Amino acid sequence: MTVQKTERPPSGPTEVQTPEGGPRPSAPLKEPRRLAGLTPYLLLAPAIVATLLLLGWPLVNNGILSFQNLNMRQFILHLTEWNGFDNYKDVLTGEDFWRVTGRSVVFTAVNVVLIMVLGTLVGLLLARLGRKMRTFLLLGLVLTWAMPVVAASTVYQWLFAQRFGVVNWVLAKIGFESMADHDWLATQYSTFFVVLLLIVWMSIPFVAINLYAATTTIPKELYEAAALDGAGAIKQFTQVTLPYLKPFLYATTFLEIIWVFKAFVQVFTINEGGPDRLTEILPVYAYIEGMGNQHFGMGAAIALLTIVILLAITSFYLRIVLKQEEDEL
Repeated sequence: MTVQKTERPPSGPTEVQTPEGGPRPSAPLKEPRRLAGLTPYLLLAPAIVATLLLLGWPLVNNGILSFQNLNMRQFILHLTEWNGFDNYKDVLTGEDFWRVTGRSVVFTAVNVVLIMVLGTLVGLLLARLGRKMRTFLLLGLVLTWAMPVVAASTVYQWLFAQRFGVVNWVLAKIGFESMADHDWLATQYSTFFVVLLLIVWMSIPFVAINLYAATTTIPKELYEAAALDGAGAIKQFTQVTLPYLKPFLYATTFLEIIWVFKAFVQVFTINEGGPDRLTEILPVYAYIEGMGNQHFGMGAAIALLTIVILLAITSFYLRIVLKQEEDEL
């Protein structure tokens, strides 16, 4: 008995014959693969170009301006007077800059703590409410969040106006007659109180909506298991809710530090850094020194130093967060 051997077909790609009998050349694959590798960079290119033009170029010009002695005289006569690091030396050796810096740090810390605590409570409340009440509260939060900053600042000026303000009228009606003509913008702390209320009121919606969205990612089975183990509301929050919310809390706190630290519009619109420049924070201080006093080079130097201080604060915060995450692992 003979066994007939059959040849195994080649495992590689078969050659396609052309009508003339020769092999058809295979299509080049390198070009599509190369284009596919460049696709992410091509998609990012418009955003990178816009960032460089809208942020990078002004920052470079600001840096160049900080090394010049530029006031109204040089500006009108188109003179360029380079003075090296004199602007930075004058700023860093003066008491005003460090006083405003300390004020800015304390102002940011108080605001961020209040925003995060109240925003977290509102976010947890959203998770507990029924559908109709949650929709109603979300609508109010979104409307607050969408209100322009200048418009909101103007409304707060009306609310706390000395003669016709709603706040003074309400306080007088409930028995505080001495508050009928109270000037809320006459002292440093009362002015900061008004600005603090404005910033916290405008910032709570962002934190609350983010935290509510984060609670929707927590599996309900974890709460059921914790309830079966006898965990109360506080224990469920610390052992189930909080671990899931930590990444959102870290990211939101990071953003709030940046936004509050550079809250120029609210502080300047309420009282222009007054009274007697006692409520100036670093962005307002840079604007008044540069545009108000027409020391444009010094204002540019203060602006760059503000960026450096903000980078230092945020890097310090990120370092603490990363260290805590490493310890938990």
